[in-house]
Amino acid sequence: MPDPLPFPVSLDRPLVFFDLETTGLRVGEDRIIELAVVRLAPSGDVTEKERRFNPGIPIPPEATEVHGITDADVADEPAFAQVARALADFLDPCDLAGFNVRRFDLPMLLAEFRRADVDFDPGGRRIIDVQQIFHNEERRDLSAAVRFYLDRELEDAHSALADIRATAAVLGAQLERYPHLPRDLEGLDRYCDEIAPFETEVDRWFATEDSGARLFRRGKHRDRSLDEIAALHPDYLQWMLGLDDLDSTVKEVVEEALNRTRTR
Repeated sequence: MPDPLPFPVSLDRPLVFFDLETTGLRVGEDRIIELAVVRLAPSGDVTEKERRFNPGIPIPPEATEVHGITDADVADEPAFAQVARALADFLDPCDLAGFNVRRFDLPMLLAEFRRADVDFDPGGRRIIDVQQIFHNEERRDLSAAVRFYLDRELEDAHSALADIRATAAVLGAQLERYPHLPRDLEGLDRYCDEIAPFETEVDRWFATEDSGARLFRRGKHRDRSLDEIAALHPDYLQWMLGLDDLDSTVKEVVEEALNRTRTR
C-alpha cells in the first residue's frame, strides 16, 4: 500500500481521485480503456488501483497518439461490464475527485455503468474538480498545473495513474496556496458547483421545475414543456428516440412522457 498522502482536508468518508483513458471524447459512443483510482481514507491510508479494459471497439489512432494504448494492449483485458459491479461497490461510500471529472470523466463513467446495467448514483456525493479550481484560479491544463503548483514537469502525461497522482498532489498544493478555498469537502463541492454544476445528460436536455415538469433546454422546442411536446408533437420525440447517440437515460425520460400521453 502506498504511503499516506499529506492532505489538508479532514475527511469524514473516503475520497477517490480517478482518471480515465478512453477511445475518444463522445460520452454516448466512446468507451473506457483505462481507469486509475487513488482512494484516500479518513485515516490517511492510500489505496491505488489501475485497470485496463477491452472496449469492444477499435481504438482510433488519434486516441492512441494521446495515451499510447493500442488495440493489442487491451486485446486480452476484460470488458468494463465484467468488473462494473465490483467497481461500483468500491466507489459506493466515497466522494469523488479528479481533473475535469465533472464534465468528462464522471459522465463517461456513468455511461459505462448504464451500459453494464449497474446502478451508480452520483447524487449525495461531493464532486471535487481540480480542473475547475485550477482554471478558475489560473486557467491552464494539468501539465501547467503540475509546473505551477508543484514546480516540476508532469512525467508520463496521459498515463492514467500518473495523471491522477499528479491531480491529487495539485489539489493539496491548491489548498495550501489559496487560503480562501474551503477546507472541507462540502465547501469545495459548492465551490466547484458555482463554477460549473455537474450535469447529467438528462440535465443537459431538460430543466426541471419545482412542480416536476421538464422543459427543453435545447433544440427547436427549447423552453417548452416535454409533456406539451409529447401531446402536440409526438413525432419529434419519436425522432429523438431514433437517434443512435442519444443517451439512454434521456430516451427513458422521453418514453415516459410519451407513455403518459397515451394513457390520458
